[in-house]
Amino acid sequence: MVKINVHEAKTHFSRLLARVSNGEEIIIAKAGKPIARLIPIVQKPGKRIAGSAAGKVFVADDFNAPLPESIVSAFEQ
Repeated sequence: MVKINVHEAKTHFSRLLARVSNGEEIIIAKAGKPIARLIPIVQKPGKRIAGSAAGKVFVADDFNAPLPESIVSAFEQ
């Protein structure tokens, strides 16, 4: 987080936007007192559509079958 005064923010606004777009947060201060915050906008993911993965997911018939003893013992060590 970087603190910058209003005059510098006006002078270098494009540069500040580039920094913000890279994930940086900028605090703008007037007379040393913080008055605003520039932060990147986080894009929301698109709306999920039910059934859009149909035919892309495979679940084996033995999915719920017990694990082999060699694997179970590896977890218990």
